[in-house]
Amino acid sequence: MTPAEFAERAGTGGTYPASDDGSPERDIAFDMARRSLWVFPAWVVVSGFIWGMGGALSSALGYALVIGNLAAAAALMAWGARTSPVALMGATLGGFIVRLAALAGIVLAVSQLGFFEPIPIAITIVASHLGLLAWEIRYVSLRLVAPGLDRQRPGKEQK
Repeated sequence: MTPAEFAERAGTGGTYPASDDGSPERDIAFDMARRSLWVFPAWVVVSGFIWGMGGALSSALGYALVIGNLAAAAALMAWGARTSPVALMGATLGGFIVRLAALAGIVLAVSQLGFFEPIPIAITIVASHLGLLAWEIRYVSLRLVAPGLDRQRPGKEQK
């Protein structure tokens, strides 16, 4: 079924219907943030031991940037999905470029502050993005459905 046929059947006149309980993009981003909570405090402590207070603060900032980036990606994709397929593609590609530039700009601006340590923030940003995306891909592929899309099947009780 093409996106136009799906929209036609949904009776939305060219837009996709919003899900009843929120967007799956938001749910997946929240799920990734929740999964990172058990690693984040340990990494901040390790960074603090290795690089001092500056390393701990830089790691915490990197974590905030990663979670903010995932939330922004989810919001842009949810908006694009509700609008049109072209808006979804534009929001995904354009949003990636803008979010990458924003991350670089924030890191460059913060690098002028006295507490900044480049190695822990770089490790945090790169490892968190790759680790969270790899974990979520593994988790979704094992269940064949995103965490936010796990619907109750007819005749089955949901746990």
